[in-house]
Amino acid sequence: MTVTREAVEAVLRQYTDPNLNQDPVTAGCVRSIEIQGDRVSVQIELGYAAGLFRSGWAQMLAMAIEQLEDVTRADVQVDCVIRSHKAQDQLESMANVKNIIAVASGKGGVGKSTTAANLALALAREGARVGVLDADIYGPSQGIMFGIPEGTRPEIRDNKAFIPLEAHGVQIMSMAFLADDKTPMVWRGPMVSGALLQLITQTAWNDLDYLIVDMPPGTGDIQLTLAQKVPVVGAVIVTTPQDLALLDAKKGVEMFRKVNIPVLGVVENMAIHICSNCGHAEHLFGEGGGEKLAAQYNVELLASLPLSMAIRSQADAGKPTTIADPESQIAMIYQQMARSVGARIAMSGQIIAQSMPNITVSDD
Repeated sequence: MTVTREAVEAVLRQYTDPNLNQDPVTAGCVRSIEIQGDRVSVQIELGYAAGLFRSGWAQMLAMAIEQLEDVTRADVQVDCVIRSHKAQDQLESMANVKNIIAVASGKGGVGKSTTAANLALALAREGARVGVLDADIYGPSQGIMFGIPEGTRPEIRDNKAFIPLEAHGVQIMSMAFLADDKTPMVWRGPMVSGALLQLITQTAWNDLDYLIVDMPPGTGDIQLTLAQKVPVVGAVIVTTPQDLALLDAKKGVEMFRKVNIPVLGVVENMAIHICSNCGHAEHLFGEGGGEKLAAQYNVELLASLPLSMAIRSQADAGKPTTIADPESQIAMIYQQMARSVGARIAMSGQIIAQSMPNITVSDD
């Protein structure tokens, strides 16, 4: 009995990619199935960054295929190919930036900037080329979180473009790099919006798969400017479980929906506090708020993170948790969050570049 493509596909359909929530066949990830006698070679292409996931995924699928009768060896190759995805209809994609992701919150103090920094670093650990734009002009903090010394200034190319700074493998641009740390931005909305557009369009980003935009809190001029003039493929909403934060987060979700930017999911910070002395667990800010918000708007709860001193202290020290303690449980949550965000974008189905056709080679 010879091995058939149908038999191999049947095996692959039994395994669900935890990031796409689909099997690789249904998700359209199978690029080729090659059958040479009792040997099977499969090529799978993931449309999101998954460097820490793909080898284990390939091994699991290969072992499953080898359980087929008449198969003595199966080789599964999993590649990550990140393409540009369509943003708002009227906007063209930016040069050297494939996908722009907004990280937003309805109110301040919910850990938005910390989430943006860890999301960027987690995507970079998965093998993506990542940049961070600190658009929180009134309170820029990404320079501190990435450990960039105070007073560091970006170089200027041909008097036209800023060269982004780089830390921990991530390109970074912030208004904080252009002003003194002690100088408040006492600007009105139009000035802030103009400065934001300049930062985005006049920064010479170097071939990015993802640009993470750390938005200022709220739903005012700056948010509308970004939504209407910058090609954003999706937004991540950050909240805490408390009712007040959820109320403002809902406004953020509604704003992005009104300007036709998909909400990729919700991140809930400070979900639970575990006492470092006795281990007692307590929901200081309420329980299940992020889950309810995600369910109400039919989006994914991307991550639920504890109120942790480590998250705060590591970010303050210029090495966020994702790189300061990459094997910790919290870092693993951030990694899963990053893969889920990438997968949600990949599943949007609006790829600018044409994907390759499926190829099957058999010796019968």
